[in-house]
Amino acid sequence: MPIVDNAVYVAGRRIENPASLEETFEYMRSRGGMAWIGLFRPTPEEIQQVAAEFSLHRLAVEDALSGHQRSKLERYDDILFAVLRPARYMDDTESVEFGELHVFVGPDFIVTIRHAESPDLARVRQRLEATPELLALGPEAVLYAILDQVVDEYQPVVAGVENDIDEIEDVLFTGGDTALSQRIYELSREVIVFQRATQPLAGMLESLLRGGDKYNVDVELQRSLRDVHDHSLRITDRIASFRSILENALTVNATLVTQRQTDTALVQNEQVKKISGWAAILFGPTLVGTVYGMNFRYMPELDWPLGYPLAVALMAATSVTLYAVFRKKHWL
Repeated sequence: MPIVDNAVYVAGRRIENPASLEETFEYMRSRGGMAWIGLFRPTPEEIQQVAAEFSLHRLAVEDALSGHQRSKLERYDDILFAVLRPARYMDDTESVEFGELHVFVGPDFIVTIRHAESPDLARVRQRLEATPELLALGPEAVLYAILDQVVDEYQPVVAGVENDIDEIEDVLFTGGDTALSQRIYELSREVIVFQRATQPLAGMLESLLRGGDKYNVDVELQRSLRDVHDHSLRITDRIASFRSILENALTVNATLVTQRQTDTALVQNEQVKKISGWAAILFGPTLVGTVYGMNFRYMPELDWPLGYPLAVALMAATSVTLYAVFRKKHWL
């Protein structure tokens, strides 16, 4: 069993470190404590074993087995099932890595099934064990601390994405390029996934707050949940603004690329006009010279004394006329 940590708490203090789930149940029954079991990437068989011991609802177990769930909070009788999508920013690849965390919250137990490196649940456990008065509030306090940790770990991700957007804007306002579109697409995809992970959090926390009085949740714990709710709303708003900025950046970059391609085409067109103009100017003298260079015997102009100067004048006049026409049309 890939148990990261397994402990029984009484009055907010760790009293036992069971070596197996069987021992956990024995200590819970004999001491009347709360069990907190942390699993990391368990197999389906191991999840089924935990589900059988805690009588977890089959639908929640199916979600935990299938994975790839969206963030959500569901209640099955007296057991809460939460799916969270933690995230962390990878500095080496400038990308966001998303994980998945399943949390089962019962009257006297909490089971966490983690499928990624984040969130850092060891920090959550250390924080709660350092404040036994908070941990004494029961599994709901553990759920609050986990939600708080997940939302806190979103902050570096928001900062990393914001830095990536700043870099994109720097490149964009210096002219942009075709490769920038690919980077914007990739970051937009990450922001969309980020938005899907965080957007349901506000509704989940609101649901917990609505049920606070019904399930006798401590007043201070409800206030702490409201604080997490406020943080999640701010993060959700930031992510929504990121998505809008990236959509605008993509539009601006496409416009700049199109404008640059148009400018290039215009320059090429001007060059073609100049080449065509000079070719036409040279064509007139060439035509006259070609006719007179045919050396036919019976050509009246060959015996005409003014034939040569008139031919030269005709070539010059043709060239000057064509040059004047092309200059007027701004081809030259």
